[in-house]
Amino acid sequence: MTADAARTDTIALMQRYYSAFNAGDWQGMLDCLSNDVTHDINQGERVVGKAAFAQFLGHMERCYKERLEDIVLMASDDGTRGAAEFVVHGAYLATDEGLPEANGQTYVLPAGAFLAIADGKIARLTMHYNLADWTKQVVG
Repeated sequence: MTADAARTDTIALMQRYYSAFNAGDWQGMLDCLSNDVTHDINQGERVVGKAAFAQFLGHMERCYKERLEDIVLMASDDGTRGAAEFVVHGAYLATDEGLPEANGQTYVLPAGAFLAIADGKIARLTMHYNLADWTKQVVG
């Protein structure tokens, strides 16, 4: 596979993943992941596997309503690494353990992700956003 084709395939995979996110299509997101996907949760633990990721999605759906805008996708020449930068537009719906109380506060937060790609699937997803900025927005 040429470098352009590998990069293009990785960008297309990430586009499918983030389009599914914005559509609330959790199965579509899961379909983009390897069975043993590693998920590094921002300011949190590392979880492994699609079942753990699906559980994370359920938790997120209960506590947050988010949409990603201004998405910029990048991929390495060999297609094994990707990165995404975006702005999260969200609402805090239900109190998340260890975080401030939720009452529908909205927030706008720059964020990013680093991805490893293997066999046409996302094998690792590492999320990053500024938790202090998010907390300041929801506390007021």
